Amino acid sequence: MDTVTELEIMRSVRLTCVRATRFKTGCLSMTFLAPHTKKTAALNAALPYVLRRGTNRCPDMESLAAALDDLYGARVEPAIRKKGEVAALGFCADFPDRAFLPGNIDVLAGVAGIMGELILTPATFGGRLRADYVESERENLIADINAEINDKRSYAALRLVEAMYRGQSYGVGKLGSLADASRVSVYTLTRHYKEIISASPLEIFYCGAEEPERVAAVAREALSALPRAADRAAPRTAVDTGVPAGKVRHMTETMDVTQGRLIMGFRLGEIMEKPNYPALMVFNAAFGGSVTGKLFMNVREKLALCYYISSSVDMHKGGMFVSAGIDPDRESEVEEEILRQLDAIARGELEPWELESAKRGVISSIRSALDDPMGLESLYLDRTILGARATMGELAALCEEVTAEELAAVARSARLSHTYFLTSGEEVSGR
Repeated sequence: MDTVTELEIMRSVRLTCVRATRFKTGCLSMTFLAPHTKKTAALNAALPYVLRRGTNRCPDMESLAAALDDLYGARVEPAIRKKGEVAALGFCADFPDRAFLPGNIDVLAGVAGIMGELILTPATFGGRLRADYVESERENLIADINAEINDKRSYAALRLVEAMYRGQSYGVGKLGSLADASRVSVYTLTRHYKEIISASPLEIFYCGAEEPERVAAVAREALSALPRAADRAAPRTAVDTGVPAGKVRHMTETMDVTQGRLIMGFRLGEIMEKPNYPALMVFNAAFGGSVTGKLFMNVREKLALCYYISSSVDMHKGGMFVSAGIDPDRESEVEEEILRQLDAIARGELEPWELESAKRGVISSIRSALDDPMGLESLYLDRTILGARATMGELAALCEEVTAEELAAVARSARLSHTYFLTSGEEVSGR
């Protein structure tokens, strides 16, 4: 059985250590939690990639790769994640456990040391981040944003969220806008870097065979020069708990596409005042988050109204989104059927096998993560930002106890707020 230990190892630096001896590899992540806003989104997205280009000791990617090769091929990769209105930016690493290596090489200390260098002593010139690295990663960021626009399914989801949460930080894409990305400079990014390392709480996650006290000591050593002026509370998301004001807002946009993309955005409302996370997870699986959910089984398979369909729930914000690929002339028909399936759950029309299948799917996904150190890292980061306390094993057990009435309560609380339909027509410009 895994043991989970949580320690405050430095001011505003918290370690979650999952001690598990069944893996041949270890996982270590260092993640700063910062507000996700229009002003900071592009800077947050660019920063880990610029830092990963080099350090004072290893000033380029070639020398960094050589240092990692000396640690038996350990990998350290940049990571930027949007969790509600919180940006989680930093590095994730995986590496062989020393029990499986000759000579008892201390790979954990070596990897932690390199991550500490990436954070504290990045490659600089004249006291600033290197301009060539910033310019290169700015162009990569712009390319990534354009790739999202060119992926019409992704683009439609971005447009719906922008409209549904206009004026809120949640409405800003994870990578920021093209305009904001183009303004990233060596000056703005260096200033942002200094603010992040001095003012943002840092979450460290480790999964592997090492004792928690050993991991804490290694992390403290690697981060001993981290500036910590004062205790900093982790940023939080303003969760929506009210119903949408006024009528449902419908948006239609035309592009040169052969398949329409329909996105429907719901606010989960009062159920988020005291969220039941296991019930939300099972509800999503029963509604549209699995191939045995009502949307897939009925809208796609039985009625053949769409090419694909799925639902997702953002438990950080309290939103639910349904995405479907449809023929351009079937928008109203598909919308009505999606709402009909939601209403069926609200009325308690859920067969025992549907509930059981949803539970099995969610529990299976949790157990799959338990067998993957990086999957565990993602789940525990969500848990930290949500403020939840259950371990992953406890979460799976709680999902087993979810009832059909709890799912009906979620469905009754959900209210359609916005729809976005991308359909065929003349090509228009990006966002």
